[in-house]
Amino acid sequence: MWLYLAVLVGLYYLLRWYRERQVVSNLRDKYVFITGCDSGFGNQLARQLDLRGLRVLAACLTEKGAEQLKDRTSDRLQTVILDVTKTESIAAATQWVKERTGDRGLWGLVNNAGIAVPVAPNEWLTKQDFMKILNVNLLGVIEVTLSLLPLVRKARGRVVNVSSVMGRVCLFGGGYCISKYGVEAFSDSLRRELSHFGVKVAIIEPGFFKTTVTSTKVHSQEFQEAWDRASPEIKEIYGEKYLASCMKSIKLLKKSYTEDLSLVTDCMEHALTACHPRTRYSAGWDAKLFYLPMSYMPAFLVDAMIDWRSPKPAKGM
Repeated sequence: MWLYLAVLVGLYYLLRWYRERQVVSNLRDKYVFITGCDSGFGNQLARQLDLRGLRVLAACLTEKGAEQLKDRTSDRLQTVILDVTKTESIAAATQWVKERTGDRGLWGLVNNAGIAVPVAPNEWLTKQDFMKILNVNLLGVIEVTLSLLPLVRKARGRVVNVSSVMGRVCLFGGGYCISKYGVEAFSDSLRRELSHFGVKVAIIEPGFFKTTVTSTKVHSQEFQEAWDRASPEIKEIYGEKYLASCMKSIKLLKKSYTEDLSLVTDCMEHALTACHPRTRYSAGWDAKLFYLPMSYMPAFLVDAMIDWRSPKPAKGM
């Protein structure tokens, strides 16, 4: 019986390998719009797809980021300035994309732009702290997608949304994990709706990678600022020792960061160019071997694992 089971599993993975190796034709005629191309995953994906011959439309937040990207790519790649938190900026970028894609439509939309701070215990933060992240990571993704959806539908193309393993397991307070859970839900509903029009939606779930978003210097500064703004009652409950332990943990976190961003951008490229893309891509060994399995564990066990590794408040039980 075990032999038959092993054969069936082997055949399944062989079939999946064969299907995933099939590539979409005429890639050089296809347009892909990527947000957040100043640095990190978006920047590397733009360069990667440009080398592959696709027509990349790269959205950057700053002129400096756009110029630096153009200096490292071919003349095919075009850039536009986009702030995903502003409706007028999204409308202008959408019109810019329409003018370039014409009747072909937009083959790929990659929602990559994102921020991660402030991250801190929830009661240290304000509504504005949460909205700062949600406006970029979730509401920005939704508005950009809705604006460009007619062009993607015309091409029967792809939507690739960058989530995170923190959209499967919530390890800390603040808006980041909330935003990524939201991206997961939005992507799931979008995938089911757009399947009727030949559009495919993929979710990228990276682990911890070394990018500007995960800068420990920025995280430490924002954490300290959240503490400084906290009420005297909060500071008494948590204590200076809790703050020091958290700051130490943040600084140690960078040792676990993966520096090879291609582990993520290769997943994005596959989602855009494969005939049969996956629904979800877990990028990084920490995502595959730790956080993804953790997301399927009972809640009480996950709670215990996180509690065991977390600093304890001064006035806690």
